[in-house]
Parts: sequence; structure tokens; C-alpha cells
Amino acid sequence: MDQPIPAQLQSGQSKPLSQAEIRTIVIGVLLAMFLAALDQTIIATALPTIGRELGDLEHLSWIVTVYLLTSTAVTPLYGKLSDSYGRRSIMLIGIVIFIAGSIACALAPSMFMLILARGLQGIGGGGLIALAQTIIADLVSPKERGRYQVYFASVFMTSSLLGPVLGGFMAEHLHWSVIFWINLPLGLIAFAIAFQSLKKLPRFERPHRLDLLGAVLLVTATVALLLALSWGGIRFPWMSLPILGLFAGSLVLWGLFAVRMRTAPEPLIPSGVLHNPVVRMGVLAACFGMGTYIGLTIYLPVYFETVRGLSASLSGLALIPLMAGTVVGATLSGRTMAKVKHYKRLPTIGLLVAIVATGVLVLYGEVLSVTVVEVLLGIISIGLGTLLPVTMVTVQNAVAPHEMGTATGTANFFRSLGGAFIVAIFGAIVLSGSGVTGAASFEALGEAAARSGVDLADVFSYVFLAAMIGFGLALAFLLALEERPLRGGAVKAAEAAVAD
Repeated sequence: MDQPIPAQLQSGQSKPLSQAEIRTIVIGVLLAMFLAALDQTIIATALPTIGRELGDLEHLSWIVTVYLLTSTAVTPLYGKLSDSYGRRSIMLIGIVIFIAGSIACALAPSMFMLILARGLQGIGGGGLIALAQTIIADLVSPKERGRYQVYFASVFMTSSLLGPVLGGFMAEHLHWSVIFWINLPLGLIAFAIAFQSLKKLPRFERPHRLDLLGAVLLVTATVALLLALSWGGIRFPWMSLPILGLFAGSLVLWGLFAVRMRTAPEPLIPSGVLHNPVVRMGVLAACFGMGTYIGLTIYLPVYFETVRGLSASLSGLALIPLMAGTVVGATLSGRTMAKVKHYKRLPTIGLLVAIVATGVLVLYGEVLSVTVVEVLLGIISIGLGTLLPVTMVTVQNAVAPHEMGTATGTANFFRSLGGAFIVAIFGAIVLSGSGVTGAASFEALGEAAARSGVDLADVFSYVFLAAMIGFGLALAFLLALEERPLRGGAVKAAEAAVAD
């Protein structure tokens, strides 16, 4: 654990933080992060039950889509606001909005009200993950910070494995609303811990003016893009007027946002952050690495069910190596960062191994046993896991402490966009390769492919090829990432912050 930050460098503190106080803060922010991460996975298995009970199956996908839209769009705003008004107040606001949204979801009498409530819930949940990472960055020096990325990876793995099981159990044996009511006690605990412990957090914020026009342009551009990526090939054909219109509208809005970034007195994302080569390369490496990983987690269950003939429950279990491996890789990489000078070497090797393992799936995926596929997924996951601490820590290490929230929010924002983009690419490959056009459900893929004489094993070899390319792009950006020395102890980090 790092040395405590001197009292004279922390606003409003009379003594340095003890390890017990640091541990309490870490537990609080991890619980807040767990709330947001669990809510993205617990809903999936309960969707059929929710649709039946509310009598609306047509708009069921919006329960997931609206949360993705709102949570992604507001992530950079949370980062900017925390740089201006402090992590504690913005974290507490995020938790309150998330709890309010959860209560509204649980009480929703109709699908329309549930969708609106999920949007509110996403507004709260969108900042919790980025704020948790930013708070740890305030607390721990960059050299030691990699070890804490392991906790983040563990939270995501736990939520990914526990969420679907809990969601299915609660919907079947209790009531679907319980998956939202469970957020109430967890959220209140997270609020209580954050309310008290974050008073002692080092404070580096500076007064900023929020660029409201820039925020509106960013949010609307993001929503239009995500709608196009979510609906394309599933709800509407890719070349249909609605999808092309959304892409065109998003492009125009992004152009206006770029103009606003150049002309605003204080833009939403400072030019120093966007033009920083370390931030740029780190964000792009994480965007393609994590985006490809998210795409695999979405489409591998389809592969296991349609190609390998596994049941839905067994396909979920088959994902465990892919989920667990990232924690192993992140642990190795995070611990190594604190001890070596050239911290890029391990993730470089890890991504090379992941690329080779994915290449084996491309060439021999059709003839390999499920056991061998599981081993390869574990290898891929471990290799990717080594990338995660390096990209986040190097981005945070490259900016001033008073811009930490903006940089972290920006990194998470583009990671989410990368995930949506690569999921759309995988979906286009699967749907077009199986001969399905327009709206379709994944459950119908097997029948559609059989009718058209398509071997889905061949289709998924192209999915694995796309994943291999995604990992290759992540490696290319990692190699281009400047390997700056990480700041050492927390004392030096805090002194540097004051000097800035």
C-alpha cells in the first residue's frame, strides 16, 4: 500500500489517511462500481418474464438499449463535473440518481414507464464506474495503481457471472421487480460509506465552467450513433433509411462537437487531454481491446448454442474461462507495473498470445473440442487482461490531477463506444453470413442458416477473424503508446499536484 498523502496536501484534513481509511474508501467505491456493473448483467435473464408480465414483448430490447444509451452518453459529463465540484459530491449524486431509477423501475406499471426509469437509472450508473476509477487514482500513486485495477476486473467478472444467475432466479422464484429492489440496500450502503469516507479523500478539483452546448452535442451525437449500431441489421437493415439517417445525423453532430471543442472558452473535454499522445494511444488500445472482448462475451453464447449445441445454461458456464482469465491477466500486469520500468512488455506479450490463440480458433475452430476451445478462451482472456491496468494507469499518469476525472471519463466513454461498434460488426457478420436480413432474433439463426444451407461454424470463423483483427489493432496502439515513467509514491504524486 502507498504511503499516506501528507496532511498539508489534502484539503480539510488534519492528519494523513491511514490504511484502514484507505481500505474503507476502496470498499465504498468498489460497491458503487458493482452496483452499475451488476445492473448491466442481471437484467438479461429476466427480460422474458418482464415482457410477459407487462404484456409488451415488442419493446423489450429498449430496457437494455436505453440504459446503454444514457450510461454511455453521460460518462464524460461525470468526469468533468467531478474535476469541477469534487469526486465525493458527484459520486453521491450518481448513487442517489441510480437508487431513484431503481425504485422507479421496480414500481413501473407498464413497459413505457420501465423504459423511462431505466433511462434514469443509466444516468446514475453511467458515472459510477468512471468515478470509482478516478477516486482510486486520487488515492494511490500511478506506480502502485495497477494493483487496484485487479479489483475492478474482479468486480466485472463477479457481476458477469453472478448477474445472470441472480436475475433468472429472482424472476422465476420471486418477482422481476426484486432485481431492482436489491439495488436499494446495496445503494444505501454504498452511499453511507461514500458519504463518510470520501470526506477524507485528497482534493485536486479546480473551478471549471461546464460547456452545456458541448455536452448537448456530445450526448445527442452518442445517442444517434448507439441507436444506429444497436438497431442496424436487427431492427432495420443496415442500408435502410432510418439507420443511414442516424449515422448521418451522428456524423453532423460529431462535426459540430469538434467545432465547439475548438471555439468554446472551456470545452467539455480539454484539448490538452484529447491531444495528449499517451491519452490518445491508451484510449484507442483499450477501445479495441475491451471492445473486442465485449463482442466475444455477447456472441460466444450464440456460438456455443448454435454451433456447439449447448443449452443456454451450459453456454453461460462455458463463458467462465473468458471472464475469469481477465482477472488473472490484470493481476499479473498490475503487480508487475509497480516493480518494473518497461511495463508495456507484459501486455505486448499477452496480446500477441491472445492473437495467436484467436488465430487457432479461426483456422481450426470447427474441429476443436469444446474443452480445447475453453482453454483457448482462457488464454485469450489472460492475454487481454494484461492490457487493462496498463491503459488506464498510463492515461491517468499522463494528465494533471485536476483533469483526472475528465481523462478517466473520456477513456471509459470511448471504451463503451468501441464495445458497441465491435458488437455491431460481429452482429453484421453473423446475420449476413446466416442469410438473415432485417429484424431477426438470435434464436432463429440456426433455423435460418439451415434453410439457406449455411454452416454457422464457417460464419463464426469470420467472427473470430474480426476478433483477431481487433486484438491486432489494440496491440498496434499499445506499441505506439509512449512508456512514460510512472509517478512513484503518493507523497511525490501529491507534491506534483500542488506544483501544478
